[in-house]
Amino acid sequence: MTDSTTDHPSQGDEHGVWSEDMELAPAHPGDREPAEVEPGQGERLQKVLARAGVGSRRVCEDMIDEGRISVDGKVVLVQGMRVDPRTAHIAVDGVRIEIRTDRVTYAMNKPFGVITAMSDDRGRPCVGDMVGDLAKGLVHVGRLDQDTEGLLILTTDGELAHRLAHPSYEVPKTYLAQVSGTVARDLDRRLRAGIELEDGPVKVDSFELVDQHAGQSVVQVVLHEGRKHIVRRLLAEVGLPVSRLTRTKVGPVELARMRTGVIRKLSRAEIGALQELVGL
Repeated sequence: MTDSTTDHPSQGDEHGVWSEDMELAPAHPGDREPAEVEPGQGERLQKVLARAGVGSRRVCEDMIDEGRISVDGKVVLVQGMRVDPRTAHIAVDGVRIEIRTDRVTYAMNKPFGVITAMSDDRGRPCVGDMVGDLAKGLVHVGRLDQDTEGLLILTTDGELAHRLAHPSYEVPKTYLAQVSGTVARDLDRRLRAGIELEDGPVKVDSFELVDQHAGQSVVQVVLHEGRKHIVRRLLAEVGLPVSRLTRTKVGPVELARMRTGVIRKLSRAEIGALQELVGL
């Protein structure tokens, strides 16, 4: 959240924008298996690593000799190995990295008042306006409602988008909420145990009181739910109406100090961590 504590005016539901972030991505390649590479084919590992920005080929060869590179979970100890960059899972010092160059993934700090859509026939400000022609085929992963700020993932990788958004993968998301009221001491326990809402129970992964002053509190909520307005409805149910909501983390990717409206390209390590999280 920013330093400001001024409440935003309520936008309501009249715009038909649902809030959280489990909407499936647009059509994607699905789970089709890529074509097999014939034995002995593919590209040399050090070339793939160099193209991914790990270092020069010579540096990558040294890293292989030092046992710092693994492919599909096994440490590589000899030079000359060939890999298929479309399917190989490569890690450097135990950290999975993205090696494909035909896909890009970004993080955006979505501002308040912007709808999560690539276009809008009513002329409202939307994510597509901010993205412009940044990358062909770029889609947003799920949604944040119009009056929710914070981290939104955008990618040209349809399968990654699909898995990050699909509820079966239970991707954790972290929110900071400014609420009215005093946080009860046992609220963490209650929220972990589950709160009954009109469309069924919901449990949080974690809950923390960050700050409290003069009838206003800031709380952190981690959950992997994706139902409509779930964070706002959950906190309102326990007597803490939300006046401001910011998503700060999706899986391992953090908003950190990104300013409102900023878009940044994820590092290969961040993309690799997302892929690992959803089993890619």
